Amino acid sequence: MEFDESFIVERFDDLSISGAAEQGQLMTFHCLQCNTILADSLTVCGEIKSIDSIMCIRVTNDVVVSEALESVNKGVMTNCIYSHLKCRSCSYVVGRVIHAAPLHLTAIRSIFLLNKAMMSSYILDSSSMVKTSSLSFDLKPLQETVNEVREEFEEELNQLADSCSRLTDSSMSSQSTVHS
Repeated sequence: MEFDESFIVERFDDLSISGAAEQGQLMTFHCLQCNTILADSLTVCGEIKSIDSIMCIRVTNDVVVSEALESVNKGVMTNCIYSHLKCRSCSYVVGRVIHAAPLHLTAIRSIFLLNKAMMSSYILDSSSMVKTSSLSFDLKPLQETVNEVREEFEEELNQLADSCSRLTDSSMSSQSTVHS
């Protein structure tokens, strides 16, 4: 969807928007059935491509965790016990939350796994609604992000040191002209 005068029109030509998630654009995730907001991009902590889901640390109050526990006996999530996540407005199943998992999946326990095929995404900057399944949510490794921040910090520090040096030189030259 995109804003057109006074209304929003649906838009699914994802060509220019497909990299939005990688660029860190702000977006909201909506139930594909009724458009209720389920989460936003600030809560995304990664993606599990093998189950076509994004990982969120928080969801809105419009996401209900089903009380029924289910188990998986095949595939990537073999030996996992989980509950479905449902949209409060229309009861559409939008994902799952894992309660118990084998060792290789312990990192995603208690994380909200929203199924990309069950959602659409509203990208704030472009006022566009796109298929969430067309977006990638690969996050950079933490060390890479830390290194980038460190480089930016060192660059700022060097600029500050240069400014201080110029101020000191300027101050010294103005004092020497006053004493002369």
